[in-house]
Amino acid sequence: MAHRTVRSSYTELTERLNRFPQGAPASELLERILALIFSEEEARLAAKLPIAPFRAPAAARAWKTSRGEAERRLDELAARALIVDTTNGKGERLYFLPPPIAGFFEFAMMRVGDYPNQKALAELFHQYMTVEDDFVRELFGVGETKLGRVLVHEQALNGDNHLHVLDHERATAVIEEAGDLAVGICYCRHTRHHLGSACEAPLEMCMALNSAAGVIVRNGLGRRIETGEALELLHESRERGLVQFAENVRRRVNFICNCCSCCCEPLNAARRFAHLDPVHTTGFLPVLDEARCSGCGLCVEGCPVASMTLADGRSGNGDGPAPKRALVDDSTCLGCGLCVRACTRGALGLQRRAERIITPLDSAHRCVLQAIERGKLQNLIFSEQARASHRTMAAILGVVFKLPPAKQILASEQVQSRYFEALLSRKQLWP
Repeated sequence: MAHRTVRSSYTELTERLNRFPQGAPASELLERILALIFSEEEARLAAKLPIAPFRAPAAARAWKTSRGEAERRLDELAARALIVDTTNGKGERLYFLPPPIAGFFEFAMMRVGDYPNQKALAELFHQYMTVEDDFVRELFGVGETKLGRVLVHEQALNGDNHLHVLDHERATAVIEEAGDLAVGICYCRHTRHHLGSACEAPLEMCMALNSAAGVIVRNGLGRRIETGEALELLHESRERGLVQFAENVRRRVNFICNCCSCCCEPLNAARRFAHLDPVHTTGFLPVLDEARCSGCGLCVEGCPVASMTLADGRSGNGDGPAPKRALVDDSTCLGCGLCVRACTRGALGLQRRAERIITPLDSAHRCVLQAIERGKLQNLIFSEQARASHRTMAAILGVVFKLPPAKQILASEQVQSRYFEALLSRKQLWP
């Protein structure tokens, strides 16, 4: 009977996680992972929490307890980074159950020590993400709006591109505009460390920005840093040939990871599921000056997702074999510019992609877009199972009202609500 009760708590938590746009496919492996991170009681409580950020009274209603008791339990969960605590513009305390990534999967491996059992977790994460692969495929491959985006290697830009690159496309600008900064252990490399397959890149390389920095520091998952140190880390990562992978938003970016091609899940997904466009690329593509290319292959070695290859070039006089020349696969290229950095002959440069890359405004905008594309918008609007928050609904609908008409239609069909349709019509955005 006890075994059935434990499974029931983790099954309920799995169902709750999958109401959020970034879900986690149910499996025995997932329940084993959750059992290492959450106790049975913590899983039972977390399964009842609203989808959108909430205040303590909402948890008290969900748990059928007093506000004081709810606050005590929320603080216990927040202290273990199982939920995120923050404040809004009015100074009110808000809580949020994060998705597995970016969320409690990473938090569990950003700690130093053996609590929870990190070696066991690393092995389960590897099985869940690499062997079963449904989780990674859903996280990175479903829908047009992705969790993260690649930032361009700024030293690879020429004078003309520097004039046209936008601030949210440059890691230095994102860092300089951040209100708070922290650095912590790379979840991906730390996982590989426990598996005995980590590369030589430093563990302490991934940065949290703005509100996420406070979460990282408060929970002992990292240390606060100044802008100068963050820029030095950025420079070091570029010297090591790492890719900057950031939250897919324009304003108040919450993370910049410095990713290696061997350990990091986003780049692994980019190679394994390239046809699904698992991460948003930069707005640039490499262009080759064949006259300067020697076919040395340094750009191939520097490419993190195997988009660069060597192909037979054009023979100058038809005598003998044609020299090798670099060739880029535009369909899989991230536009990071590391190949340009690797080239010692100046044969590679960057040019703007013909198709414009659209980046969501902020985290709320991205979340709503993902919910629409994955058929889960109604879960955001009616965040509490028993009682919908009118303030949350207004905030979500405010984002929806800014969407193109076609996506508004899709959103209305998902909610199946005449009230929602009337609201869209009242805003004169309904065609």
